[in-house]
Amino acid sequence: MKKIFYSICFLIIISCNTSQKIIQTPAINAQQSVELNNIDQQFLKRKVAIARFSNETQYAKGLFYDKKNDPIGKQALDILSTKLTSSGKFILLERESLDLVLKENEYNQNFQKIGADYIIVGSVTEYGRKHIGDVDVFSNSKSQIVEAGVSLRLIDASTGQIIYSEEAKGEASTTTKNVMGLGKHAGYDSSLADKAISTAISKLVENIINNCSDRPWKSYILSYDENGIIISGGKSQNLKAGMRFNVNSIGKKLKNPQTGLMIQLPGKKVAEIEVTFTGGESEGEFSIVNLVSGSINKDLLNTYEVLEIK
Repeated sequence: MKKIFYSICFLIIISCNTSQKIIQTPAINAQQSVELNNIDQQFLKRKVAIARFSNETQYAKGLFYDKKNDPIGKQALDILSTKLTSSGKFILLERESLDLVLKENEYNQNFQKIGADYIIVGSVTEYGRKHIGDVDVFSNSKSQIVEAGVSLRLIDASTGQIIYSEEAKGEASTTTKNVMGLGKHAGYDSSLADKAISTAISKLVENIINNCSDRPWKSYILSYDENGIIISGGKSQNLKAGMRFNVNSIGKKLKNPQTGLMIQLPGKKVAEIEVTFTGGESEGEFSIVNLVSGSINKDLLNTYEVLEIK
């Protein structure tokens, strides 16, 4: 009888625990950590602005719903901002700069006003919470499941073209069990919304990084006079003395009559430059460069772009 009693107690202790889905991150050894740090140092950070993150679902849209203070949209925006920043690949623009994007009626060349390389537009397309119960003879369990769908678009600020668009879904759940009336009771878990949205966004952030990495880092010539050549970008974007870049003429822009969108043709390389000094702070960073080869017309600086050598 004692063995049976102890066995029942053991089962009660195990079954009363609360279970949650957890995503394990593989451990990184010392050598891999050094390699990742070297990659980050060589990677030229892109400037990104998150134009908006809207809630396209009907969740939390009651009588007094305020579109500007939507909790789901803000939640998703904060999660995306945190993940992009923690990746070490991007510089996110301040909210004051993002307000310029919100005033635009259409995606066009005016995106260049905000000084971003890329614009991200996101929306929560699906959101739902459900409860599932399971009752046995001596035990019962209750599960809360939250499912979220997130859509992101990555826009090239210099052309206004959408270069990446995808949707992903995430799920988070928690389960409580009790046996013979003993155990925890399931309460409302507000953290599940964060976890579900975070899971969906995580699936898309890596693709955003890959799409930006596949395209060369871009900058522009600010001035060219007796003091030298000055380009935009500096230390915070990982520019260092000795780095070399191509200077290309900006390709001609044509309108596609079939889609109505502008298409920019590839430009031609006209020169190569080398960084000798980086200075400035925040949005005012700059780099002084020397002309290694080719030539640059001082009177036509707005017709050139500085590109990373791939």
